Amino acid sequence: MELINAEQIRRHLDWRQTIDALERMFAAPCTAPPRHHHTITLDGREDATMLLMPAWAADRYVGVKVANVYPDNPSRGLPAIHGSYLLMNGTTGEPLALLDGGELTARRTVCASALAARYLSRAESRKLLIVGSGRLSLFIGLAHRAVRPIESISVWGRNREHAEAVARSYRQAGFEAAAAADLESASGDADIISCVTMSTQPLVLGRWLKPGAHLDLIGGFRPHMREVDSDAVARSTIFADTREGVLGEAGDLLIPIAEGRINAASIAAELRDLASSAHPGRTGTSEITLFKSVGTAIEDLAAAILCYERCINPT
Repeated sequence: MELINAEQIRRHLDWRQTIDALERMFAAPCTAPPRHHHTITLDGREDATMLLMPAWAADRYVGVKVANVYPDNPSRGLPAIHGSYLLMNGTTGEPLALLDGGELTARRTVCASALAARYLSRAESRKLLIVGSGRLSLFIGLAHRAVRPIESISVWGRNREHAEAVARSYRQAGFEAAAAADLESASGDADIISCVTMSTQPLVLGRWLKPGAHLDLIGGFRPHMREVDSDAVARSTIFADTREGVLGEAGDLLIPIAEGRINAASIAAELRDLASSAHPGRTGTSEITLFKSVGTAIEDLAAAILCYERCINPT
């Protein structure tokens, strides 16, 4: 069995090819049962969550991820997510590879957002606002640049020093990038807004959004978490990685549903519909689009297969 570490994943999962691999997997037959959630109660700290996420493509590959989400880890200088991914032969069940789950999750998550942006953001989108300064903030701009001509990146975070560090990493990658002092003005200027936080209070407000903006909501994965207000959701055409996932977990949608601002039918399509051309995605230049993801095992399986096949056949 192959042991594939984080450095190997970084080497083999380049942005564009990973986005393309996710697109193929969403368009093809693939089974992803509902994931299991288990709350881990911690004394004097925010609860952690254990996630079990299986998926399989019949007669090809079977995989499962075990991920532990500890929201207060960044304050300890640690990633919020730790995990491992086990990839198996779909015909025999034989274990093939054990992959670093944290790196795999981070890369497939931003690539899923970039895949959605391929269909939902305006083709000429050049200005990206990143809300948040954790691990995903370092990757999301690189993934979006694989599908859109992103030139300028603003980074807003509650910790200005951390936001400055993220902006510096993007300048080193060739972007025009800076920390944003004012979230309202940065939101109003952005073509794409990617939120990568675990906020429980709205950060981006609907009245700030310009016509044609695309909202990419990555961070929240519990019913009490939200990164935008109900006005932002109500103004948008809504898309999801999976309907089942977001309607079961995503406070960004569940809260405005409870308020009567939207309903479950307000979700226009999910990633499978976009990848299979069952839905065209954006339909107008002034349309505000919103993509909400909570993660799906389909993404993990696609990224793990690509990485494994590249490891065993690097040519």
